[in-house]
Amino acid sequence: MNDEGVTGQQWSELALDYERARQRSDSLDSLVEWPAQLSLLGDVTGKRLLDLGCGNGGKLAELMRLGAVSGVGVDISGNFITDLPESMQLVQADLNDLALVGMLPGRMFDRVLFLQSFGYVLEPVAMLRRARDMLSKDGFILLSRTQPIRYALERAEQNGTSLGEEYFSSSQFSYRSMWNEQIALTKRAYTMSDLINTFSAAGLWIETVVEPQMSVEDRAQHPHKQAWMDRYLGILIFKLRPLDLSPSGP
Repeated sequence: MNDEGVTGQQWSELALDYERARQRSDSLDSLVEWPAQLSLLGDVTGKRLLDLGCGNGGKLAELMRLGAVSGVGVDISGNFITDLPESMQLVQADLNDLALVGMLPGRMFDRVLFLQSFGYVLEPVAMLRRARDMLSKDGFILLSRTQPIRYALERAEQNGTSLGEEYFSSSQFSYRSMWNEQIALTKRAYTMSDLINTFSAAGLWIETVVEPQMSVEDRAQHPHKQAWMDRYLGILIFKLRPLDLSPSGP
């Protein structure tokens, strides 16, 4: 079990429901997450991309159409889009078994993406080190995570406790997925320090972190979505680069 509390089998069952929800024009992914991710990725023209936990591959395909020269997507579900741009490959595999993905050894990438997939990683530091080692000289990792205060607030609401108690709690709690209420998920909270210490241990530094919000126009058009954001805060998106570990001069 990982800190998102989702097994590979559960994600395989949820993948189609998630993609249907994500692609709605009023989804928070459409309104908040994807625009912010695109902004941080910058111009991808000529870039080589690796999307770890790519879902159906739709986002990677969009980046290919924006000019990326090659793209590899890995996801355990295998529920992939079929109309792939040239030089894009999708592989059904578990993030935790990347050694079994034969096309990765020896390849370098300009962008490595973990778009809400990092919670499925069993050994976070080891995974980030591997991603770091696949980066080109000027490459970076883009990593999205749910704002940890959201989980603490959900726990406090469920348990009748305080935000502070639950933010630092290591206990788990279960709830029904918003994508498919037939599937119960178990989550374990994490803190900001957990994230920062993981990045540091993997030899990465945070160049930029953003907490994207809805535009004024979208807030007016989708007040129920803004009410959710006001309560649960949304996501964090990190732009991570390798630390310079070369010896310093005299």
